Amino acid sequence: MITCGIDVGSVSSEAVVLDRSDEKFNISAYVIAPTGGDSQEAARNVFEEALARSGFSRQDIGSIVATGYGRLNIPFATKNITEISCHARGVINFFPDTKTVIDIGGQDSKVIKLDSKGSPADFLMNDKCAAGTGRFLEVMAKALDIKLTDFAFIFNSTREKVDISSTCTVFAESEIVSLIGHGIEKNRIVKGLVYSITDRIVSMVERIGLEEPVCMTGGVAKNAAVLKALEERLKLKISVPAEPQITGALGAALLG
Repeated sequence: MITCGIDVGSVSSEAVVLDRSDEKFNISAYVIAPTGGDSQEAARNVFEEALARSGFSRQDIGSIVATGYGRLNIPFATKNITEISCHARGVINFFPDTKTVIDIGGQDSKVIKLDSKGSPADFLMNDKCAAGTGRFLEVMAKALDIKLTDFAFIFNSTREKVDISSTCTVFAESEIVSLIGHGIEKNRIVKGLVYSITDRIVSMVERIGLEEPVCMTGGVAKNAAVLKALEERLKLKISVPAEPQITGALGAALLG
């Protein structure tokens, strides 16, 4: 059986084509692309590109499962499933013993607690504010005129940090501009920003109740500075899939 999972997020969309043979699931192809202003078009584009990469045709696909915030806007999907369920299933495929999932995307962040069977038992989501998301980091990097890819090196090589008191992205940006104007070293600001975003996530983890093992997914999982700060704050090792952005789409394909 061949299935496809499509995860339409506010910033990026992903598609995974899954081929089941001999009771094993194999990822035939996956695509990650910006969502842009048309979520329906983005879903169609990643689906068609994933098909092209996999070598299968539309007629080969037995089920197309949509997830993410744009899941209800994909007319060619055979069904849609909430992103909480899909992320949980995708993570369990990579790390079967996971009990807590930290997912930080472009515009939202969530913490999911899994039960003994790997199903969602509880979750918390921040989707009303960009604070604690990839968008927050992008805005701050632009304000500092520093590449996001340089955050890890700066974080590891800087000893002191500046506390960022603002919890709102807009106010935090203004605070950074003010700090720069007062001659505060940018490296110290970067370190403070990384701890600022991780402390928000740690607060969510503490509210839901930490259980190990922990897995991190989403685009921000690729930011080594945030990952290291989270491990430091939580005092544990966090697992990250080889491609942390496709977890939701993979889970959708598996549930299909």
